[in-house]
Amino acid sequence: MTTSTNTFSLSRREDGIALLTMDVVGDSMNTLKAEFVPEMSELLQQIRSDSSIKGLVLISGKKDSFVAGADISMLDACDTSDKASALSLAGHKLFAELENLAMPVVAAIHGACLGGGLELALACHKRVCSDDAKTVLGLPEVQLGLLPGSGGTQRLPRLVGIAKALDMMLTGKQLRAKQALKLGLVDDVVPNTILLEAAIKLVQSGKSRQKRKRSAMEIALETSHFGRNILFDQARKQVEHKTKGNYPAPLRIIEAIRIGADEGMAAGLATEARYFGELVMTPESAALRSIFFATTEMKKETGAADAQPKTVNKAVVLGGGLMGGGIASVTVSKAKIPVRVKDISQQGLSNALSYAYKLLSKGVQRRHISAQQRDKQMSLMSTTVDYLGVKDADIVVEAVYEDLKLKHQMVQDIERECSEQTVFASNTSSLPIGQIAAVASRPENVIGLHYFSPVEKMPLVEVIAHEQTSAETIATTVAFARKQGKTPIVVKDGAGFYVNRILALYMNEAAQLLLEGHAIEQLDSALVKFGFPVGPITLLDEVGIDVGAKIGPILESELGERFQAPAAFERLLADERKGRKNGKGFYSYRKTKLIDHIKRQGNKKQVDGSVYKVLGITPGTSAENVNLSERCVVQMLNEAVRCLEEGIIANARDGDIGAIFGIGFPPFLGGPFRYIDRIGVAKLVAILKSYQQRYGDRFAPAALLEKMAAENSRFYC
Repeated sequence: MTTSTNTFSLSRREDGIALLTMDVVGDSMNTLKAEFVPEMSELLQQIRSDSSIKGLVLISGKKDSFVAGADISMLDACDTSDKASALSLAGHKLFAELENLAMPVVAAIHGACLGGGLELALACHKRVCSDDAKTVLGLPEVQLGLLPGSGGTQRLPRLVGIAKALDMMLTGKQLRAKQALKLGLVDDVVPNTILLEAAIKLVQSGKSRQKRKRSAMEIALETSHFGRNILFDQARKQVEHKTKGNYPAPLRIIEAIRIGADEGMAAGLATEARYFGELVMTPESAALRSIFFATTEMKKETGAADAQPKTVNKAVVLGGGLMGGGIASVTVSKAKIPVRVKDISQQGLSNALSYAYKLLSKGVQRRHISAQQRDKQMSLMSTTVDYLGVKDADIVVEAVYEDLKLKHQMVQDIERECSEQTVFASNTSSLPIGQIAAVASRPENVIGLHYFSPVEKMPLVEVIAHEQTSAETIATTVAFARKQGKTPIVVKDGAGFYVNRILALYMNEAAQLLLEGHAIEQLDSALVKFGFPVGPITLLDEVGIDVGAKIGPILESELGERFQAPAAFERLLADERKGRKNGKGFYSYRKTKLIDHIKRQGNKKQVDGSVYKVLGITPGTSAENVNLSERCVVQMLNEAVRCLEEGIIANARDGDIGAIFGIGFPPFLGGPFRYIDRIGVAKLVAILKSYQQRYGDRFAPAALLEKMAAENSRFYC
């Protein structure tokens, strides 16, 4: 006998075990929605009143998804914290009904089991999951500026321990099946082919479960009020150090767990619901949710209207250096596409192979993939010092030295050696794509594909179309980048494109502040506190002072004198300071003795004081009271608006995602354009004009900003 609702179906087996199957109609993955509560409550009532049902298995009707989380779009309908808290309380009530069933309840998990999906599974008495790579478990709500709102802050610590639960919830990490088993999060891991059979056996074994053995240290810390206070105090210190007070959710997670541990589950659930409601209404959560919606929306776009991508069955990478090796690596590991690396030397090819092998071997060490899987992926990568084996390439990614003549040669070589349909994508960081395509006989196939270093970690790529790039070439390149695990934004051709252009003025302003007498540590600290992952001076050392010196003149010649870098910085190159790459920059990269590390009080790096003498400045001599972060950031905001005004980016959404994923603009602010909306366009114009009066026309507001200020308009509705 089977009972069905719109989303759930309840089927009864002859052995007294019932199957409750969740299958959201029309969606590829299950997500929890508010309207499901009455549906599931009705079925649970039927289960309670049916004496023939002796046990229950909760399973998904989707092929590769258990429950991927709650539908967070329903949070946008909440205009008060009380309304948001009501959603949490409804989840509490429903999951308590499930947990309080007298019969054994087992969750059979295959695919994503995240957020509300894991909270649903936690309300079951036992859990079994498949050993498939698609199966992941976690509570990632912190990444949306929230805490788990359906009992997760209370049930997870009781199941795996406070320390392990804190680690999962404060990082939002996702566990694979074997990790979940080791942690005690699931009771068994089996092949997907026997998942249901294993779940039924768990039901038949009853409600009692074997608890994970805990160490003496865990017991000492988690079973006494004193021990728990040590845990929570340490967690708070780590959170405050990492977030600089910019993200409210982590501290709320700690407090909800603490109250549950000290005062009981009822008090913990009440706290969880209250904090959930409060966090939903914070600007930080609204900004983080906007990023989620934006990236989800972008996955559905081809990048070009009325164009579909060609299938890429084979890729070629020109250049075996750091960028080329990284591009080749993500092509075989993420996209699973065969790639042939071409370099002029065997050493370059060896470096590319070694780079990819080391990255894949890290996955083996972390047990994300097997050694056999690593070797299979490496077999997709081949090399050549000439152009053998490139004829059938669908896309060629050029990652050679930033020299226009060399790139012209690459275009002509590929047009000679490959087919007429082959896409030529240049990984240039500064040269206009139109100039690279100038020698092409098929310019419609030429496009920019700007990766950020290190390729395997940085999520953004800029897809740069020049005037003659075809829509099909754009769509094919976007699809290829997405297969590599990247988030692509399509930008218009022009010096610096989008990301490097807005970054350049930000870095230049930091340099101006340094030359005015502000200390390097002071500058970096101010921007890290603002929310950037690293300060601008650290970033310049990491990117390479020489790289910045090459890009600056190109931007200045194409875009005007506001991009002129301080002349004093030429002294750095004269002193052979390139940054981390040669161990000589603003910071010291010398190996130091243990006593030096102790004196530095935990700092990872130390300023090389001699750099001040090279620049002819004395740190700490600026008498002017300056908002260091504001002066740098408003330059970035202003230039982002100019890029929108000029059509370099198609819309504010792409500008926000580009800045966050490309240069680490603080996610809790939602990106440059959402941040401008937050502070107000008129206020930004006033700040810029004030700086313009004091420091010159490099702070002149973009025309679009002045127009919007007059109209009192916003970038987002």
